[in-house]
Amino acid sequence: MNKPLRKVLCWCLGVGLCAWCFATLADKPFPSKEITLVVPFGAGGSTDIILRDIVLVAQNYLDTPITVVNIAGSGATRGSQVVKDAGADGHTLLGSHQTIDLSYLAGLAAYSHHAFAPVALLTQTVNIPATYAGHKAHLASDIPSLVAAQDEPLRFGIITSSTDHFFWLHFFHQTGIAVENIAFIHYPDTSSQVAALLAGEIDFAMLNQPSADALFAANALTPLGVASEARLAGLPTVPTLYEQGIDLVNSTDRGVFAPLGTPPERLATLANAFKYALEQPTLARTIEHNYGTLVNYRPLNEYAEYLNDQFTLLQSLSENIAFER
Repeated sequence: MNKPLRKVLCWCLGVGLCAWCFATLADKPFPSKEITLVVPFGAGGSTDIILRDIVLVAQNYLDTPITVVNIAGSGATRGSQVVKDAGADGHTLLGSHQTIDLSYLAGLAAYSHHAFAPVALLTQTVNIPATYAGHKAHLASDIPSLVAAQDEPLRFGIITSSTDHFFWLHFFHQTGIAVENIAFIHYPDTSSQVAALLAGEIDFAMLNQPSADALFAANALTPLGVASEARLAGLPTVPTLYEQGIDLVNSTDRGVFAPLGTPPERLATLANAFKYALEQPTLARTIEHNYGTLVNYRPLNEYAEYLNDQFTLLQSLSENIAFER
C-alpha cells in the first residue's frame, strides 16, 4: 500500500472511531453517575463559595449529585490539567475564570481556554481592593501617595497569575505606580491572603464580597473601592474606583468547562442545569446581594465567543504589563 493511501485510510479510520465513540455515548443515559466539578483553587475562596451554591441547585435539575473537589496549586493549572485530561463524557467539569488564560499568557500553562469545551458563563464578581482596619489607606485613591511616601515597599498579596495579580498590575498601570516600588507577597489561595491581611502581614489584597463580606461588616477589613460602573447593593457606601478618579472596571468571570470532545448534547444538558439554577430567585438574590456578583448566563457557543473576546483583551493588556515580579 502506498504512503498517501495509507494516510487517507488512517484518517478515515480515526474519523469513524470518533463517530462511533460519540454514537456510543449518545446511546447511554446522561448523567449516569455522580458529576465532579473541579475548582482549581482552595476551599473557602470566592470561586469555591459561589460554585458550591450554584451546584446545589443545578444537581436538582440533573437528579444527580455534583461533588465539588478543590485541586489548588501551580497558578490553578493543577486542577485544570486534571479536567483537561479527563474522559470526555460530561462527568468531570472545571469551574474557573480568567486564570485559565492568565496562566497561559504568563507562561505557567501550555494551554488556554481553547483546550476545553465551554459549558456556560455563570457569574461576574466585582473585585474590591481592601486593607485591614486601622490602615492609613481609607480609599483606593490613597494608595499611590502612600506608596510614594513609604521608606519600605508596601506589601500586596497575590496568587501568582490569577485575577488578583492581574488586577493589581492593571491598577498600578492606571494609577502610575511603578511595580519596582511595591512588594508582591505570594499566597496559594484567597483564604491565606485574608488571614495574612487580618494579621497585618500585608497591606492590601484584592477581595470581593464572597471572600470578605462578613469581615467588611465586622469592620475587621476595609473595602477601599469597588471596581464596577456602579456601587454594589451590598456595599452602598463604598465608592467605585471611577468615583475616585481611577479608570478601572474589573470583575472575575466564573464559568464551567468540560474536556474537549464532550458530546454536544451532554454539554447542552449541563448548560440547561446551570441555567435552571441561576433562574431560581433565592439563589439569584444571594449571588447579587451577598456576593456582589452579577448573574450573566451565557451558554455553549455564546460563552465560547465571550471567552475569545476576553482572551484578545487580556492578550492586548498583557503586552503592556509585565507578569513576572
